[in-house]
Formats: sequence, structure tokens, C-alpha cells
Amino acid sequence: MKAVWLTVFIASSLLLAVVLLKNKWSWGMVRRFTLHLVLAAGLLYVLNYSGLLPGMYIPLNPFTIGTVIALGVPGVALITALQWVVV
Repeated sequence: MKAVWLTVFIASSLLLAVVLLKNKWSWGMVRRFTLHLVLAAGLLYVLNYSGLLPGMYIPLNPFTIGTVIALGVPGVALITALQWVVV
């Protein structure tokens, strides 16, 4: 069964690569997503190590970075507020 899932994963990854290489519009989407990903991770890293939020540490994981990518600065505020309220 693992071989079947591995084959499906490899085939779908190759087909996705073909679609991305064929369409110039998708390169813009990939470039924009990568830029947002790097900026979100950099912003969280700066917030963690700058001392702007004393006593708070926002982990760099897919959930927090995804929230910041999707929501932007309000996403940082949401994560900070959740951590302040919950922890």
C-alpha cells in the first residue's frame, strides 16, 4: 500500500511541476508565495529575538507562518494575543 501512495505522490508532484513550468502566471504566484513566506518567517524571527515582546516566544512552525502569510500583520497580532491569553 505504501508503494501505491508513493507512486501517486510522485506522479502528482511531477504533474504539478509540469503545470507550473508551462504557465507563466503560475510563476508569479510561486514567486509571490515564496516572498510572503520569507517575509513572514523573517518577521516572526525578528519579533522573537529583538525583545519587542518581552517574555513571549512565537514558535516558527507551519501553523504560525501560515497564519502570518494569510493574515499579514493582523496574523501576528492574533498569534501574540492567543499566546498572551492562553499561556
